[in-house]
Amino acid sequence: MAYRSSLNIIAVAGQATWKRARPILIRDTVLLPALGFIGVVLLWWIVATFFTELMPTPMQALGENLDYILHPFYRRGPGDLGIGWLLLSSIRRVLIGFLLGALVAIPVGFLIGMSRKALMILNPLVQIFKPVSPLAWLPVALAIFNLADPSAIFVIFITSLWPTIINTALGVSSVSQDYLDVARVLEMPRWRQITKVIWPASLPYIFTGLRISLGIAWLVIVAVEMLTGGVGIGFFVWDEWSRLNLSSVFLAIFVIGLTGLVLDYAVGKVQEWVTHRPARSIKV
Repeated sequence: MAYRSSLNIIAVAGQATWKRARPILIRDTVLLPALGFIGVVLLWWIVATFFTELMPTPMQALGENLDYILHPFYRRGPGDLGIGWLLLSSIRRVLIGFLLGALVAIPVGFLIGMSRKALMILNPLVQIFKPVSPLAWLPVALAIFNLADPSAIFVIFITSLWPTIINTALGVSSVSQDYLDVARVLEMPRWRQITKVIWPASLPYIFTGLRISLGIAWLVIVAVEMLTGGVGIGFFVWDEWSRLNLSSVFLAIFVIGLTGLVLDYAVGKVQEWVTHRPARSIKV
């Protein structure tokens, strides 16, 4: 009898807590974000209606883009592809360049974080090349590869290096000295210290660098494709602007932003799976 009474008390308390928390949860997750989107759409409508004739209103853009939205993977000729195929081409370039960059950046970050000599040698190079605009590397890439696709991947590779190197080095150098002292007392070999102590402790920093690198890479690929042409979401934006078709440009902007959000969410989920800890969102 006492057990049932305890369960009833817990159930009543849970219902009361949910009733108090539900309005706040709905406000923070639904209403406030919706207000932001409504404000952007309203501003778009005002600008399109009163300040320019080139820009379509939101409803006009939606109507003109229905074919792209309903049939994203159509093929109607060599140069007439649905926006889904263009998006996949861009994602492929970004992921190849990003993964190649991660394979280089993580070991280099470990080397810088664990060795003062490596820090003195490599840190000046990182500090010099880090502020260079990614697009400045495009002529170099075109001179090396003489092709648009590998050149775009090379630019993404260079772009992905710096945030991951810096955050990995920071994570490695921030490992508690107590952990390392315990590892020495246990006479762990160096490779075991790296795999059992330094690597797990620095994973949150590494994933922060990877998420920043992937976000920058996704920003850069659009600009690179505008300059190199070919099949991709960036060239689609430039091609539609050349035709003064701003409705498709707005569709591309929405697709680019949504894809960036999905990519960051995916890396966050990988981080949770690897570290067994909730990933912190990277906020403005």
